Amino acid sequence: MRERKHKFHRFLCAIFPRAWRGPMPQLLSPAGNMDKLKLALLYGADAVYLAGQEFGMRAAADNFTTEELFTAVEYAHAHRKQVFLTLNTMPRWDEFPAIERFLDSIRTLALDGVIVADGGVFNLVQTLLPHVPIHISTQAGASSHADCAFWHNLGASRVVLARELSLADIREIADRVPQGLELEAFVHGSMCISVSGRCLLSDNMTPGRQANRGACTQPCRWNYDLFEIEDITRPAIRYPVRQNTRGSFIMASRDMCMIEYIPELMQSGLSCFKIEGRMKSGYYAAVTANAYRMAMTAHQRGDGYNPAWYAELCSVSHREYSTGHYFASPMDNAQLVTSEGYLKEKSYLAVCSGYEPATKRAYFTQRNKTRQGEVELLTPGQVGVAFVVEDMRDAEGQPIENAPHPYMEFSVYSERALVVGDILRER
Repeated sequence: MRERKHKFHRFLCAIFPRAWRGPMPQLLSPAGNMDKLKLALLYGADAVYLAGQEFGMRAAADNFTTEELFTAVEYAHAHRKQVFLTLNTMPRWDEFPAIERFLDSIRTLALDGVIVADGGVFNLVQTLLPHVPIHISTQAGASSHADCAFWHNLGASRVVLARELSLADIREIADRVPQGLELEAFVHGSMCISVSGRCLLSDNMTPGRQANRGACTQPCRWNYDLFEIEDITRPAIRYPVRQNTRGSFIMASRDMCMIEYIPELMQSGLSCFKIEGRMKSGYYAAVTANAYRMAMTAHQRGDGYNPAWYAELCSVSHREYSTGHYFASPMDNAQLVTSEGYLKEKSYLAVCSGYEPATKRAYFTQRNKTRQGEVELLTPGQVGVAFVVEDMRDAEGQPIENAPHPYMEFSVYSERALVVGDILRER
């Protein structure tokens, strides 16, 4: 019944589109390194969130050195975009001197916000970076207007809401929070089996890899076997836990995708839509930012939903999609995956580094083996279109059939004038 209701709502929106007259929410994308930052901003993100080498919740991402943080902020501000630093692990008592040294090293960094989850870190940021707005991480699990008001009274300017909330919950919270407090929520990306990401599975099953300190190994995604307890009469019996036609993944959650519900999100009171995925590729950063930017802009103009946006999001590495907890209970089995592993439909082949109108040659940097022939071209603000790789040459101008080497420079003939950042991908 719930799904039929939402399909009917989308049908009405398509027939009677309404232009959005309120302030446009911010689109916030992940940036695991400088290349991903540039692609996310080029393809429509208003801001990015990133981490230093320590104390962010994605320790396995490339992340940024202190010097790179200054470069990132300078680049983003030059393009009128914002940068938020994640400092949202749950540090132990002996880590605070290192956090203080890190904050001291970036006192002059013109950050647009610092995302924290721990009260001690909150106090430290307020003391050492008094000019920087503080955002409360989803790791803090804020799930009520009273919780949000608590952080606002302490000085927080934004709260990233718990991912367990429904859309109705978010609307009620937005109606009740103090004026001036911004609300942010995830709209796309990996979900977690735990409450607001606070999990002990990784801590217990992979010693030294603690989830709440940025090193989650995602054991909820693993395959498991059950064993009867062995006794003196017979050996233990192994029972594989595997999927069947009904599914048997007891912990692995689907990825969230709210691209079909932009009108509802834009009327929910949220100030910022957040995309998860600092460990994903630059292609992921570009495609997700591009799809959500197109959908948000279309709704602002009064245009209807375009199914091509969802198809774009299916072109990146992802697990089965769902709408997270926006329309379902956290106990709803619809959140669990029914197919094993990640789905990936299209390979990221190359990114454009320049174009010469006089010779009509487009220059690319290889990301995966690229051959002559029919591919797709992705450019900011548009869905993918057909493109033919022809007259392919290496960096010395010699004819080649393919570009097999990582980060190999090559050029192709193109009647179409390309721009830096355009992406070639498989059809």
